[in-house]
Amino acid sequence: MTLQKDKAIQAMLLGDWKNAASLNRALINENPKDIDALNRLAYAFTILGRIQDAKSTYRKVLKIDILNQIAIRNIRKLTELGPRQIAKSLSSVRGVSNTFLEETGKTKIISLVNTAQPKIISLLTTGQPVVIIIKRSKIFVQDQNEQYLGVLPDDVGKRLTKLIKGGNTYTACIKSATEHNVCVFVKETKRVSKYKNQPSFPQTADQDLGLSKTRTKIWVYQKQEQK
Repeated sequence: MTLQKDKAIQAMLLGDWKNAASLNRALINENPKDIDALNRLAYAFTILGRIQDAKSTYRKVLKIDILNQIAIRNIRKLTELGPRQIAKSLSSVRGVSNTFLEETGKTKIISLVNTAQPKIISLLTTGQPVVIIIKRSKIFVQDQNEQYLGVLPDDVGKRLTKLIKGGNTYTACIKSATEHNVCVFVKETKRVSKYKNQPSFPQTADQDLGLSKTRTKIWVYQKQEQK
């Protein structure tokens, strides 16, 4: 069963949504009350554009656990969004097969602080591209319609601000979003020659020169676990 679950999760991470749906169905056949598999199946249905099947599957979750927040949030999202908004949201998620492939020193999953109102966060979708911009020495995160979503923590924000001003470039997308926690996946897409030995996201203090030859300032960002 564990192997089957791992395969189901891996299929979703690779963006193989049809296979993900099939694998999660098999898990549900083995255990009809497998809430995690039901939620994964509903999400796969959503990405495949099978909205009614997704809603129906989320309702099955609520029959088992009436307070399940994943099902509640996603049914609300699918109900509130019109067909055009759903299609636009899904277009950014399909084909994200390699979006979350981690590269040491070049990628990081970061929890935002000072996040937007829950009604805004509830519309976010895994894989959705977002924009990072520098404002008042902080890095703000917005959606592609310039809607504020949150801010990067000061430690990593200050480091990236210096790197961006120095010429590095980055992309970002939503990794996960709940009412109280939004995680973004940030990826370095260009590293200028003057920073060639300075990773954007140092794994240890020894790797981090703090953008200073004297090492008087060391910015160390420790990965925050998803809640």
